[in-house]
Amino acid sequence: MRIAVIDGQGGGIGKHIVEQLRKRLPELNILALGTNALATGAMLRAGATEGASGESAICYNVERVDLIVGSVAIMMVYGLLGEITAGMASAISASKADKLLLPIQRGNIQLIGVHRIPLPHQVEALVMEVEERLKR
Repeated sequence: MRIAVIDGQGGGIGKHIVEQLRKRLPELNILALGTNALATGAMLRAGATEGASGESAICYNVERVDLIVGSVAIMMVYGLLGEITAGMASAISASKADKLLLPIQRGNIQLIGVHRIPLPHQVEALVMEVEERLKR
């Protein structure tokens, strides 16, 4: 299974996801896709198999993975403080890959019915879901 971890800004969320996936599933093929080189670099240092940065890289690669993970903001135009372009959001949304998204709520968007829990607990739930999918 090939997983794309998508993040922007400094790559902190993506870094945490990659670290936990790598720790629990060392054989996993993890592609770090950053909206910028800083985010991609953080995910690569955390153990991603390979990485690429920018709109073109994200739009191209989301069709070549089995699973996409990141914050729900990666599917929103101007998400991640404006780093997600319309092209990125469209490509991610249209990708046939399954998506596991963390309900990180920032700005003026609230996800109703979703309990706010600390990021480490959200990432733990995400990693457990990836493990379950690998068993199928």
